[in-house]
Amino acid sequence: MRVYIIASDGIMLCREAPATGNEGEISVASNEELHAAPLSGTRLLALWNALPGVEKRRKVGDRESLIDQLWSAIEALPEPEPQSEAKRPSKQDAVMAMLRRPEGATVDEVVRATGWQRHTVRGVFSGTLKKKLGLIVASAKEKRGRVYRIAEPASA
Repeated sequence: MRVYIIASDGIMLCREAPATGNEGEISVASNEELHAAPLSGTRLLALWNALPGVEKRRKVGDRESLIDQLWSAIEALPEPEPQSEAKRPSKQDAVMAMLRRPEGATVDEVVRATGWQRHTVRGVFSGTLKKKLGLIVASAKEKRGRVYRIAEPASA
C-alpha cells in the first residue's frame, strides 16, 4: 500500500500509514482522501509546482481538476530506492583503503578524497591509525612526494 505524507517541505511516500504524524502533516492513500484533505489552493499549487517534470502553474484554476492531476502525478512517481541496511563507508575507512593500496597515498590525495585539511590527515595517520588502531603506517619519499602505506605485519 502506498501512503503519501504531505508535509510543509513536500510529499513523501511511505509503505504504510505512520502510527503518529507530525503537526501539519497529512496522510493520504487515495484520490478521495486527497480531495477531502484540508489543503488550501496555495498549498495545492506549491505541491504541484514541486513535482519533477510538470508544467509549472501560476493559478489553481479548477480545484477538483488540480487535485486529480496532482494525484495522477504523484502516483506516477517512481518507487524510492529502499534504504540499505549496510552502513555507508566512513571517511576513515576510505583513508585506510587508500593506504592499503600497493601505490599508497600522499597527504594531498587523502585531502582531495576526504575534504579534510592537511593537518587533519596527518593527525588521523598518527593518532587514529597508529595510536588508536595500532596499525603500522610507513612512509617513503617518492617522485610524487611522501607516500604513506599501511604496512602489513610480518607473519610469524
